[in-house]
Amino acid sequence: MIDVLVVDDDFRVAEINAAYVAKVPGFRVVSRAHTAAQALSCLARDHVDLVLLDHYLPDETGLTLVRRLRRLGHPADVITVTAARDVSTVRTAMRYGALQYLVKPFSFSGLRSKLESYAALRRTLEGVGSGRGEAGQEQVDQIFGALRTTESGPAGGLPKGHTAPTAEVIRHVLSAAEGPLSAHEVAARAGLSRSTAQRYLKYREGAGRISRSLKYGDTDRPEHRYAWADLRPEPLR
Repeated sequence: MIDVLVVDDDFRVAEINAAYVAKVPGFRVVSRAHTAAQALSCLARDHVDLVLLDHYLPDETGLTLVRRLRRLGHPADVITVTAARDVSTVRTAMRYGALQYLVKPFSFSGLRSKLESYAALRRTLEGVGSGRGEAGQEQVDQIFGALRTTESGPAGGLPKGHTAPTAEVIRHVLSAAEGPLSAHEVAARAGLSRSTAQRYLKYREGAGRISRSLKYGDTDRPEHRYAWADLRPEPLR
């Protein structure tokens, strides 16, 4: 069993998330916390494999808590579960080692897919050895590929040359935008080159995740504008 600590400042949301986790085979909730201090206490007391961590906590942010856990050498993995949509928070979570980033509000299926990807990662790590030896390129690719979120596209997953973290950053840029953006605007907000942004936008559009429209400027030259296909997240229920 994978032992999970659910951290959320909202008692009701923590209970809902815990109930969701309990419905996924192979996972069990060992504790709940509503502040960073409570989370640290639980981590010191209980065996925890995975932390479902809210970003907005009353005593400190989830990101500063993750940084503190890493400095303390705590081995628990982290999936960030938060309403924070700004790209800087997403990128910081990636830098601090969060394995997944789930935006509130979300459905049970959204959380289940993240948990199943995490379970697949653990199985892959167990399959390639204890972690003390050396891994070849094929094994490294298996490890990094285990967390890729399945996309609804022709190949079933991200195409060669695409990475899940970059795809996630672009998704957050479009989801948080006030309206459709040009490829140049997406690139600037995501901190990517324009060519990289266009490559990901083209793939996501082909997979039906992004809508594209034309806007004519002052020079009557058309410009492609992109928007996330469903800007309204599935409600938490």
